[in-house]
Amino acid sequence: MSERIVLAHGAGGRLSRRLVSELILKYFGHPVLRRLEDSAVLELSGGRWAFTTDSHVIRPLFFPGGDIGKLAVSGTVNDLLCAGARPLYLSLSLIIEEGLPIVDLDRILRSAADEAAAVGVNIVCGDTKVVERGKGDGLFINTAGVGSIPTGVDLSPEKIRVGDAILVSGTIGDHGIAILSQREGFELHSSLESDCAALHGPVLAAMEHPGVVHCLRDPTRGGLGTVLAEMAADRGVGMEVEQERIPMRDQVRGACEMLGLDPIYVANEGKMVMIVEWGQHEEVLSRLVKYPLSRRAALIGRVVEEHPGMAVLRTSAGGSRIIDLPTGELIPRIC
Repeated sequence: MSERIVLAHGAGGRLSRRLVSELILKYFGHPVLRRLEDSAVLELSGGRWAFTTDSHVIRPLFFPGGDIGKLAVSGTVNDLLCAGARPLYLSLSLIIEEGLPIVDLDRILRSAADEAAAVGVNIVCGDTKVVERGKGDGLFINTAGVGSIPTGVDLSPEKIRVGDAILVSGTIGDHGIAILSQREGFELHSSLESDCAALHGPVLAAMEHPGVVHCLRDPTRGGLGTVLAEMAADRGVGMEVEQERIPMRDQVRGACEMLGLDPIYVANEGKMVMIVEWGQHEEVLSRLVKYPLSRRAALIGRVVEEHPGMAVLRTSAGGSRIIDLPTGELIPRIC
């Protein structure tokens, strides 16, 4: 641990993991928290419930394909979906910087309300604070979410088995590159929008038959690579993915080549990594591709016995490399 917090501590990679494991968990040791999953799974009143919280500090507040309001709702919904839950209720708390135009706040709140209505969740509580000019970067939003987990649904890295299929629900890197292009002002050959969206339709369809889907993760900060590295390490299994199978837009590939970024570590806000029972993956894919949000879903790899605890990328050139946790901050403030 360094003596001071740096941006990379919030990037979702190696420093984030150390911050949580070496400092935060030193003081908060509940077994549910120690699972470090996207949502806490709680058994209450004879049922199972998912509970999650998230904070959103994106810059800029408005970006191609969405804004901080849509991002806050969809991101929280997706965290609940990772536990196999049907999202029900959200909180929405605002930290507003003095000077934010009311018209911008109105637009953001309308966007959040529209996304919640589309998902079928209700915003039932919240809080509002205002900080001095220059202290809040316009607006920060904190959310919490609650969802019910149907009987028979039990998703966790502990359920991952050798032989399972690794799926991704669509093209990677859209969000991170869309934010970077907006922030830095460089033009892509064609319009690229963030994939910011709640994935309730595709995910619930994929889980129609309990037990087929073993684990879900949304590859936000740190991207696909971080999710694969964490799942392999946490479960103690090997993972192999084929570079040529990973769906990616030409604009994202070109921007990453130009900027020297590895696309598997670029953030997403509307994609899901799915670990699915082999032999059932084609049926799951057939359901996913019926939805516009997941029409480019693909099988990208498999869980293997070899190299336990490590994820490996089989490259287009015929070689291979370890997918490790990133150590720095690729693109700060993207969610």
